[in-house]
Amino acid sequence: MGSEPDGSAPVVLEDRIAAMVLAVPGVAGLHGGMFGEAATYLPGRRVSGIRTSDTGTEIHVSVVYGAPVAEIAQRVRLAVAGLAPQPVGVTVEDVVAATARTAGSD
Repeated sequence: MGSEPDGSAPVVLEDRIAAMVLAVPGVAGLHGGMFGEAATYLPGRRVSGIRTSDTGTEIHVSVVYGAPVAEIAQRVRLAVAGLAPQPVGVTVEDVVAATARTAGSD
């Protein structure tokens, strides 16, 4: 896998899924899990909170305090429905203050 002309890492499926998830109202950020296990490992980097396989997709998020958790999980599933391998499991790992945003990938 090469890099883009500007030297940045190429955009992969997990990056596109991450962008769609982060655009869902009430999602504060992607979450790598307690031990960082919820991630896709790529050459030289990882996409925290997104893990895809032939058997489906796992998405781990932090949500904004006061947001309806079940509704946000369903919005996340719908947002990635045409892109992510199915089924899609959404795990809410944390609830954060409305002013907080967490890192999406590293």
